[in-house]
Amino acid sequence: MDLEPGTMDSVRTGPYGQIFRPDNFVFGQSGAGNNWAKGHYTEGAELIDSVLDVVRKEAENCDCLQGFQVCHSLGGGTGSGMGTLLISKIREEYPDRMMLTFSVFPSPKVSDTVVEPYNATLSVHQLVENADECMVLDNEALYDICFRTLKLTTPSFGDLNHLISATMSGVTCCLRFPGQLNSDLRKLAVNLIPFPRLHFFMMWDSKNMMCAADPRHGRYLTASAMFRGKMSTKEVDEQMMNVQNKNSSYFVEWIPNNVKSSVCDIPPIGLTMSSTFIGNSTSIQEMFRRVSEQFTAMFRRKAFLHWYTGEGMDEMEFTEAESNMNDLVSEYQQYQDATVDEELDYEDEEEEEAA
Repeated sequence: MDLEPGTMDSVRTGPYGQIFRPDNFVFGQSGAGNNWAKGHYTEGAELIDSVLDVVRKEAENCDCLQGFQVCHSLGGGTGSGMGTLLISKIREEYPDRMMLTFSVFPSPKVSDTVVEPYNATLSVHQLVENADECMVLDNEALYDICFRTLKLTTPSFGDLNHLISATMSGVTCCLRFPGQLNSDLRKLAVNLIPFPRLHFFMMWDSKNMMCAADPRHGRYLTASAMFRGKMSTKEVDEQMMNVQNKNSSYFVEWIPNNVKSSVCDIPPIGLTMSSTFIGNSTSIQEMFRRVSEQFTAMFRRKAFLHWYTGEGMDEMEFTEAESNMNDLVSEYQQYQDATVDEELDYEDEEEEEAA
């Protein structure tokens, strides 16, 4: 879906156009003009019912609906504003189904629009409440992978999308193919989310990180590795234990066995083996902190605010979104600093008080 027809036309006429059902394309005519309020409250709200009709029709065709995957960016107006509107509406209608998002955050160095920090902060405010799992991506980190690892000289958006599609395929392969150790969206959530608000995940390791946060600056609360190809589960478990023991300082010690692994027998085309790694690391706060600082710098001067208030938004919403994002950063920091001993001290204090 989109609020302007141009992007849909390019998908429809592209090499994969015939895969999609023609009546599943939903688009408006005016665009959101990089304005979150247009996507969430005005233009998006007019289009949302026809999008939900398509969602309902697809959901009714399912025998056993696992959940929803939403791919969107948080810097513009449609992906951020209307994307989060769609997520909250689906959450209302299907409260017990998993909601997984692949969210492209604004990059640290490359900025597409000036109001990115506003759009991203307002979106995170929604994602914290309404999504179950967020895979955090960022174009600049994807460009880095293309340059460094794949040695491409001029990567296109097609190359970046290919990288994202590889991870999406890795996350959902157990739903589509047989395997020895199956995983699905719900198992992933149960194993990766120790606290409900902390559901923003990073993919790969520091050299191939798909978002601009360095996992070495934080600690992993939990992680999940999905392997594809012919291999023994025993070998997988041994290797994962090995990784944990070697890098024990990067894992919090108060969640033992915090790496989940799954094995799917069918490898991707052209490969004998592959693996997808997803980590719930406290270092993701770097990204939120960066966006929050940019947000505060503009919001303090009330720059560009009239575009949002003109669509019926209130300044209070901005203040709430800002404090929610800052709370998220401090929650990640709190669990990064936590140790096993602290927990014990806390229990002792409680016992003393009770006595």
